[in-house]
Amino acid sequence: MKKIKKLYLAIIGTLLGLGSVNAQSISDIRINEVMLFNKSNYIDSYGERSAWIELMNTSYNSVNVAGCYFTNDITSPTKYRIPTADPVTLIPQQQYLVFFANGKSVHGTLHLNFLLDSTSRFVALFAPDGRTLIDSVTVPVIGIDKSFVRLPDGFGVWQMSELATPNSTNELFETHVTAGEKFVKFDPYGIVMALIAMTVVFSALFVLYRLFKLMARVVQKPIRIRFTKPKQLTAEATERQVNEIPGEVFAAISAALFFYETEKHDQESTILTIERVSRRYSPWSSKIYTLRQSPQRVVVIKK
Repeated sequence: MKKIKKLYLAIIGTLLGLGSVNAQSISDIRINEVMLFNKSNYIDSYGERSAWIELMNTSYNSVNVAGCYFTNDITSPTKYRIPTADPVTLIPQQQYLVFFANGKSVHGTLHLNFLLDSTSRFVALFAPDGRTLIDSVTVPVIGIDKSFVRLPDGFGVWQMSELATPNSTNELFETHVTAGEKFVKFDPYGIVMALIAMTVVFSALFVLYRLFKLMARVVQKPIRIRFTKPKQLTAEATERQVNEIPGEVFAAISAALFFYETEKHDQESTILTIERVSRRYSPWSSKIYTLRQSPQRVVVIKK
């Protein structure tokens, strides 16, 4: 029992450990949007405009990018280390975080110590070990206030966008055809939908029928054995008892039945004769038998 409990605790601990690892997986972070020439677009907390980089958390868990490294030189992967004492580095699920490549790291956690411009267009994000590359991109020379984005967010193909979307989805101005709209075009009268629905329903009913039938067989089998086995045992016991009765018993029974049927009996009188007894009182009410008798005295003569 103790071993089973230890096994359960180990499994739960492993699952919790895997969950915590998944919740803090740096590999879910992606460079989602980059702007090189910011003249009239996004401004920082100091009211200044500069090149910026947008990170996206593609997972459904919060991920902390503290301790990771930004660089614009692949030969120097640890150029800027993201501070670990700032809660702003925790990116919620499916959310974004913008860093400013203005060369002014003294302005705060979100300000990098290098610049992005027409001559420095490469940006990369490394894991806290300083060796594992998480994501990188080389931005082409594009116009002012235009950004280089991924469509769809986090996993799509890089392309130029006329409208920048810092700290928000790149699909904000995109029109997407939903799966329902596609299906309506494919099946305008709903015939395929009806067939699919009927197939699913009847398939489920057939599976349930087979399942319940199998369960009934499993449940009824012990009951059948319980009711048929005693009958078999009773028949066998009766046959064994019949075989054990000796022939003399049957002969005696047959003779008794024969004499009972053939023997003549005398007609016996049914008259009762009552004779009086000498004592008319009932001995049960006599006190003589209830009195204690006096013991006889024995006289001893001394010589």
